[in-house]
Amino acid sequence: MTAFTDMLRKARTAVLRRGVPADDAEDLVQEAFLRLEGYEREHAVRSKEAFLVSAAVNLSVDRARRAGRAPFDASVFDLENIPSDLAGPDEILSGRARLERLQEGVARLPEKTRRMLIARRIEGLNYRAIADREGSSVSAVEKQVARATLNLMKWMDGW
Repeated sequence: MTAFTDMLRKARTAVLRRGVPADDAEDLVQEAFLRLEGYEREHAVRSKEAFLVSAAVNLSVDRARRAGRAPFDASVFDLENIPSDLAGPDEILSGRARLERLQEGVARLPEKTRRMLIARRIEGLNYRAIADREGSSVSAVEKQVARATLNLMKWMDGW
């Protein structure tokens, strides 16, 4: 039985030299031994020790490659450091101020123009439906919405 324990010790030592932690080295040697057992069922093995050491080293290389491709980074799970997509307080206040400014601009538009603009931009109606509702031509509605949009853009300039 000493030959068997020496063989396992050599495989473990070879894996430890590659920088594998002791607990992981035990697992790798055990897996290598299982592979040796499975291989021996169908093939002749000249040197069980050489096979076991090679298999253990190869398993450690495979494990290192997998770890290199997908390393575990504990900081990924640190919920305090996850960036937020939500607007900050300063952005919220700025947005509210812009909205108030826009409401002032819309309120300054003539009543009929305001109705047409809201029907087009907010309600999503097409020009024909607005023209029918307002008793105007499609061309007149298009011009009123374009002028209102231009006026609001000027009104909001710098905000």
